Formats: sequence, structure tokens, C-alpha cells
Amino acid sequence: MKILAIDDDPIILQLLEQFMSAIGDHDLQTMVSGAEAYKTLQTHPEAYFDCFLIDVQMPGMDGIELIGKIRTIECYRETPALMLTAMSEKRYVDAAFAAGATDYVTKPFEVTELKTRLGLAEKLANSNRTSTKKIFAVQNLQGVPQPANGPQKFEVYEPITIFDVDNVIELVALENYVSQLSRGSLFGSTCFAFSIRKVQEYYDEMSAFEFSALIEDVAETISDALAGHQFLMSYAGNGVFVCVSESGWLPDMKKLQDRLNLQLAVSEFYNNRGERICPRVAGGEATRMLWKSGGSLLETLANAHASAERAAIARERELKELFTATAQTGTA
Repeated sequence: MKILAIDDDPIILQLLEQFMSAIGDHDLQTMVSGAEAYKTLQTHPEAYFDCFLIDVQMPGMDGIELIGKIRTIECYRETPALMLTAMSEKRYVDAAFAAGATDYVTKPFEVTELKTRLGLAEKLANSNRTSTKKIFAVQNLQGVPQPANGPQKFEVYEPITIFDVDNVIELVALENYVSQLSRGSLFGSTCFAFSIRKVQEYYDEMSAFEFSALIEDVAETISDALAGHQFLMSYAGNGVFVCVSESGWLPDMKKLQDRLNLQLAVSEFYNNRGERICPRVAGGEATRMLWKSGGSLLETLANAHASAERAAIARERELKELFTATAQTGTA
């Protein structure tokens, strides 16, 4: 990978250069300020980087402000960005991930740990390049008749990166964020999820562009409903949005679900044929994360995902049974 490291500490940059030389698999470029890095990335897009290593505390433009600005540059919106910092307080971790960080590594770091994190970043970078090719294929085929589920369409279970919606981050970033939470940091953290009902039907009937737009619209509706609370959210695929809330808030999932569906009902979403679509969501169970640790934290995300999917299936079954009972009563 071609990596750009930004840190105002020359000793750290020297250590990274030695580390990369020992590995021998990466091309490292270094800069000593956020402002310098941002200016370079803006004015020289041809100097493409596959990964960023960014210190948090730097004079002038700090690392959190820098990653937020990097995410506004089109070609770097999904580029893996690892915060490499001595700032371990939760407020810095939260702010970094909310701004667009992919991972968070605290100094002093173990060489083996950084090597592992860079390996994961490289896999993510390769995966993002594949996803970008799919997006370009969809864009290039717009206006050309295509089968509803043609080869350019991603799978329904694939996570979609959502841009420009408050507190929505990539699924990998959410998993890394949860992994960073210590026992003390977990106090007040809650995990829950929402699932779009009948998502498979939407997926089958829509083009890739339409389906992506639907996911983004629902994500924005959920984000707006959670405004005023501290949270991070990711789209996990299959119509499911997984959330981690902070500050001790344990949502009433029934009331929150009703509020979301009311907002979706009054919103106007249309497909490419000008037909109105009316998505609805189902909420799963909300789980406190206080007594979780290690792999069980990631398992909590998976359980929230599954709980929301079960709730969506159960709600559709209830509606079907109600419709059948009503029809039978009407013909009696």
C-alpha cells in the first residue's frame, strides 16, 4: 500500500519509516502537519494514497479535523484511515470515528498490532476498490436497459457505504470502534438495530441506484430520529442499520419504531418510474453493553442485527395473519 503518515512528532515518523522498511510491503510518505497534508491531497489528487496514519493532537489542524476534511475529497471518502495517537480518552475515540476514522491505535503501540491493523486496512482498501468499480459500472449503465438484478448490482446482504448522513460510519469502523471500548468506557453504551421490512422485495424490484438511494433515505430518517443522543450507526446489509448509543440512553424500541415509521409515512420517496415507495422498519431488542468484553462485544452487534431481522419477519407475519382473518370475517 501507499501510505501517508501525518504526525508532528519526528521521532514517531522515524519509527514508522523503520517499521515500514522492516515489513517491506508498503510505500510510506510522511508529513508533519494536518494543514500540509490536506493541501497536498487537495492540490495533487494524482498522488493517490491507499491508507492514512493520522495523529490526533497536532498544532493548527488536529487529526480529527483533518480526517473530516479528507472525507470531503471524493477519491478518499472510503480510504482506510487509522488514528495513531496517545489520546486514549473516550471523547477522542468517539470524535475520531464520527469524523470518519476507520480504526484507532493508541501509542505506545506494539509492532505486531500495527502490522495486523495495516493488514486489515489493506484488505479493506482492496474491498473498497472492488465496490467502487461496481458503483462506476452502475453509473455508466444509467439509461441503458438492464435486468433488475444484473451483474452490476451488489448483493442484498452487502453493506453500503453511506455518505453525508450524521453519525453514520462504515460497518468495519463501527466494529473497530466497539473493539476499542474498555470496560469503563462501556458504561452507558447500548446496542440496537432497525431492519427495513420486505427489503428483499425492494431489492428485487429496484436498480442498484434506486436501492442505494432507499438505504440512504432510511439512514437519514433514523439519524434524524436519534438527533440529540450520542450515537454511531452503520448499515450492515440486508436492510439492517446497527446503532451504538452512549450517555446511558436505553431507547424504548417500540416508541422509537413507531416514531420512525410515522416519519417514513409522511416522507415522499419515489423510484425511477415516479412511483411512491413506502418503506417501514422494525426494531429489535436494545442491549446494554456494560458486561460485555472482547469478542462478545462484536457478537452483540451481530445479535442486534439478527434481532432486528426477526422483528421485521414477525411484523410481516402479523400483518399477513391480520389480513387473512379480516378477509375471512368479511366473507362470513
